[in-house]
Amino acid sequence: MNDSDGGTGPTARPKRADARRNKETLLDAAAALFVESGVEAPVRDIAARAGVGTATIYRHFPTRADLIIAVYRHQVEACAEAGPALLAGSPSPYVALRRWISLFADFLVTKHGLAAVLQSDNAGFENLHAYFIDRLVPVCADLLGASATAGEIRSDIGALELMRGIGNLCIGAENNPLYDARRLIDVLVSGLRRTD
Repeated sequence: MNDSDGGTGPTARPKRADARRNKETLLDAAAALFVESGVEAPVRDIAARAGVGTATIYRHFPTRADLIIAVYRHQVEACAEAGPALLAGSPSPYVALRRWISLFADFLVTKHGLAAVLQSDNAGFENLHAYFIDRLVPVCADLLGASATAGEIRSDIGALELMRGIGNLCIGAENNPLYDARRLIDVLVSGLRRTD
């Protein structure tokens, strides 16, 4: 029978694409719930939001740590891929930079919760942190460079310096409803503008 060809027939590719989309939907749902409810959000709630069964989550991610690491990597990749897309599709490099920083701040609020859980495995946490730096610093540097070349911002701020500043402003934002990290980030990013 054609159905028993072991996945080498013409139907194999769409299944892989569907599986990839399902996994991305699941990771997006988990990330959203982690922001709302913390990394201990029930698996059944993640499954419901993603529109899959809990067995699907466990098939992809046998442990909560596996899921947390996958969400972290997925968000890093989404943030990294957004930089060039925003630069190509925004009216100016500075607008692209602001939009990217907004995405980056969303990620950081989630990351702080993830980091607290992941720090129990120090070697694994260090590897994820290096991955974060390796993927995102060049993206931020490209956005800063394009904005500086266009004469929109000052050129004396480095990518890692800016990212650390934004990161520091995000600390505690998830735990204090009276603290508006976004307002302070907006002040910081507005301060990048050239004044001459």
